[in-house]
Parts: sequence; structure tokens; C-alpha cells
Amino acid sequence: DTHGKHHSSGKWQKMEKPFAFTVHCVQRARRHRWKWAQVTFCCAEEPLCHLWLHTLQELLGKLASRPKHLLVFINPFGGKGHGKRIYERKVAPLFTLASITTEVIVTERANQAKESLYEINIDKYDGIVCVGGDGMFSEVLHGLIGRTQRNAGVDQNQPRAALVPSPVRIGIIPAGSTDCVCFSTVGTNDAETSALHIIVGDSLPMDVSSVHHNSTLLRYSVSLLGYGFYGDIIKDSERKRWMGLIRYDFSGVKTFFSHHCYEGTVSFLPARHTVGSPRDRKPCRAGCFVCRQSKQQLEEEQKKSLYGLENTEEVEEWKVVCGKFLAINATNMSCACPRSPRGLSPAAHLGDGSSDLILIRKCSRFNFLRFLVRHTNQYDQFDFAFVEVYRVKKFQFLSKHVEDEDSDLKERGKMRFGPMCSDAPPCCCAASNSSWNCDGEILSSSSIEVRVHCQLVRLFARGIEEDPKEGADS
Repeated sequence: DTHGKHHSSGKWQKMEKPFAFTVHCVQRARRHRWKWAQVTFCCAEEPLCHLWLHTLQELLGKLASRPKHLLVFINPFGGKGHGKRIYERKVAPLFTLASITTEVIVTERANQAKESLYEINIDKYDGIVCVGGDGMFSEVLHGLIGRTQRNAGVDQNQPRAALVPSPVRIGIIPAGSTDCVCFSTVGTNDAETSALHIIVGDSLPMDVSSVHHNSTLLRYSVSLLGYGFYGDIIKDSERKRWMGLIRYDFSGVKTFFSHHCYEGTVSFLPARHTVGSPRDRKPCRAGCFVCRQSKQQLEEEQKKSLYGLENTEEVEEWKVVCGKFLAINATNMSCACPRSPRGLSPAAHLGDGSSDLILIRKCSRFNFLRFLVRHTNQYDQFDFAFVEVYRVKKFQFLSKHVEDEDSDLKERGKMRFGPMCSDAPPCCCAASNSSWNCDGEILSSSSIEVRVHCQLVRLFARGIEEDPKEGADS
């Protein structure tokens, strides 16, 4: 209605001297993607427009979970080398719109981000953002956990040390080759989606595993610890870096046809506190009940142990499995990626204080191929006689062929479990060792001790949101 005249044509009429404001928002798209959208509101009266603006800005200011100042690390070499361009074109403009200030560090060498986090004052930041792949995230993770333990006076080299959670959240802008951590926590490897999760201040607690050898910390792991098949792939691919990203495919095919198996002993402590199981087909989703309930039960279990109401770790019921294995995998998350949308363990949970331990015993090449193919479809990859899966909170591995160098670990193992398989007469298994693949990095020792630390870090994410179709199917 302009100047009191009524228009019945049904067409939009231009307002005279409109007062307007624009709201920037998130629009959900397909396959867990988020898109930046904007809606412009027009008001006929200026006071009304200012009232809306003032009210909205006041409400936004009260959202304490939203970051205002971020430290950003960019790896310009990861993946296809597009990290800097992805940040400048897709992420920085959104941060500016959200009034987020940043300090950007473009890394020039390996471990620069980790070393920087030990030195700088991180209290002035609301979060740390890493632009790159899983390797870059691992650097930031190690720096943040290490800094937090140092400040708290915790010795990281003690396998049984209770690590202190870090209050600073980590954001991941995917710019690597696989971006497994991002895909498993958000559901997609999309820079814009990850940036919007950071802006709205999402928070997702995540388990971290500490990996020790002879009372020395080797690394922390959040996704995959793999011995045998996955360890051989990463070790072989390191020698072929000149091939670029295709080296992983080449090494994978080569390792498959090599078909090496390795003899050893796996000792583990079952995670009795967890609600689910590795084969219940209930994936970890946003607002996960399994993670929440499992953490509560773990805390109750720890309180009882602290006050002597239950047996302590020394006499807890450890299980021992001996044999020849093609692969030993421990996953703290599903390890999903575009090539394997359900991952190595589809029902693994991000914050339940456990890891899914997957043992693939010696079998034919054909059967192992059947197992691998199931990672790309909807069938149960654990439904084979040669595959065992356990939900654990601690485990140890002792390779048959490194008894001398691991005498300390072995003696403790004897005290706890009795005689080990490696004390038996030698068998026909080839006298060779594999390497552990720890989130894409090679570990220096094959005999390790692993412990899961429940919800040790937090990400700027909310977990994969439930798909309506998925909910109907379950």
C-alpha cells in the first residue's frame, strides 16, 4: 500500500525510502553441507528497524560459545597445495562477516604449529583453526595437549597418567588428501561447512589415545592405529612421495598382493562402561546418547576405583589374543572418508572413552579382498570368521620378533597375563615386523601400549547430523 492506494495486481511494489537490515545465516544443503545464506528484512519505519537491529545484536553478543578471536595455522603444502587459497577465498570472508578477528600463521616446515603452541599465549584465543589435512590437525592436537599437560604438571611419558582436557577448541578447515577427521565429525569435507560450524560455536568432545613404548610417549591418535596392512601401506608410500597422492593407491595395491602376515600377541582391557557395541549398527551422531551415557558410566567406574569400592586396573580382566594377523586396527572414530563413507568401524563413537580393536587373522587373498570391499558398501565388514572386533579402553601389542628390545613390556605382560605366545617354540611365520600407522605417521616401535582418554579435546563441530532417511531405516 503506497500513499494509501491499494494494488490488487498481486505484484510486489517498491517501498518508498525503505529501512532494511540483512541477516546472515546457515542454510542446510544435501549430504551434510552447510551454505552461507542471507535474508534481508525491510521496515517501513526507521525506529522499528533500529529496534530489530539492536535486539538481534544484543542476543548475538550473549552467545558465549561463539568465538571472537582465533589463531589460524595454514599448511600451504598439504593435499594439492591449495590450503592458503581455500582459506582466503572461502573462509576468511565468512569470519569477517561474523566479526571474528584472526591471527594467521602460514607454516613453512613440519611441526611448526606444534612448537608454536608450546610458546605462544593461547589464553587470548577462543580457538585454534588448522587449514590442511589430518597431518596438520595432528600437529595442532599434539601441541595443544602437550601444552595443557605441561601447564598442569602432568608427565606425558607415564602410560597411566590421567591427562587434563584442554578448554581450547580446535577447528578443522579441510584442505588435505583424505581429511578423515573432518569427514568423521562433520559428515563432509567442505571448507564452507566447517567454517560455519566454527562461526556458530559448535562444540564436540572427542577421545584421544596415547601410544607408549617402554614408558615413553610415541604419539597421540584420534583416528586410526593400524599394524600390518595399513602400516605397510604408509611405510611404502613414504618412499614414493615423488608420485604425489597416487602413491597411496599404488602402495595399497602392492601391499595387497604382498599379503604379509605378522605374528604377535594382543592384550586388551574390554570397555565395560560403554553402552553400545562395534556391531550394533548405531553410528555416532550429533547429540549422541551413547557418548553421553558411556562417559557418565566411566566416571562412576573411576569413582568406585578411587574409593576402593571395586578392583583397580592391576586385577581387571584383561583378554589375550595370539596369532598371525594380516592387520590389526584400532579406531577411535568411524574413520569415514569419501572412498569409504561408513568407515573402518561404522559404529565407533567419538566420545565414549573406547576404541574399536579390529583383528584380521591370516586368510586367503580372496577373503581379504572381500573384507576390504565391504568398507565401500552397506554390508557388515566384521561378518567373517577371520575377523574379530572388540570395544576396548586399553590394549598392548607385542610382536613375536622384537622380544629382546621389548623386555620391559614383556616382563610386565607376564606378570599380568601369565606366559605369552612368544614363549612357545617358533613357528613357520616369516621373521619380519610391520610398522604402526598412527594417523598417517609411522611409529618407531612395533610393540606399543595404548590407552584411550575420554573426551580429551573439543572440536568446533557438532557431529554428523541425523539424516531423516537414516533415522527411518534404523
